[in-house]
Formats: sequence, C-alpha cells, structure tokens
Amino acid sequence: MEEWLTFFSEKAIIALNGVAVLIIFLGALQALYGMIVLVITRRSPHEGRVIWLQFARWLVAGLTFQLAGDLIETSISTTWQTIARVGIVAVIRTFLNFFLERDLEEVRQRQREPALPSGKLPEQKTT
Repeated sequence: MEEWLTFFSEKAIIALNGVAVLIIFLGALQALYGMIVLVITRRSPHEGRVIWLQFARWLVAGLTFQLAGDLIETSISTTWQTIARVGIVAVIRTFLNFFLERDLEEVRQRQREPALPSGKLPEQKTT
C-alpha cells in the first residue's frame, strides 16, 4: 500500500511542479511582451505597474502549485534531511507568496480609493 502511495505522490509532485513552471513561464512571457510594447509605444508608467501587477498574480499562482507539491513531498519523505530541505523551500515560497499577496492587496486598496483633485492632499484623521 505504501508503494503505490509513494508512486502516485511522486507523479503528483512532478505534475504540480510542471504546472507551476508553465504558469510562471506564461506569466513571464506576458510580462516580457507587455514591457516590450510599453517601451516601443512609450506609454505611461502606470501601465508598467499594471504589467508587473499581472506578473505578480502569475507568480502567486505558480508558487501556490509549488507549495502543494512541497506538501505532498513532505508526506512521502523518508529522511529528516529531505524533510528539512523541503520545509525550508516551502517556508521561502510561503514568504514570497505572502509578500506578493500583500503587495497585490496594497495596490488593490490604492485602486479603490477615489482619485484626489490635483493639488489636494488627503485629510489626516485625528483621534
């Protein structure tokens, strides 16, 4: 029973990592294309931020699939050294994912705020 679980787990890890690589690669291609168009057409810097925001979303998706593969790998690991290696990689990916998500949320929050008329500063709240 343990042999078939290990066999299918190894295949799932390969598949999840393959999906992650594909997602990140497609996102990188989209970002590269967008930046080339941006430079050639000399569009606004705001559009450059939109391109990087889209790329960050692709990275979050890829990291999520990689973390899933890491979780499966820890369930079939047989040595503490392997578990430690996978655990360290998972922690790094989790931190990357956390900071990317935080940056995305910060941008979403800024986009929700109404634009201020030129020359006006936001009011500061007093407590």
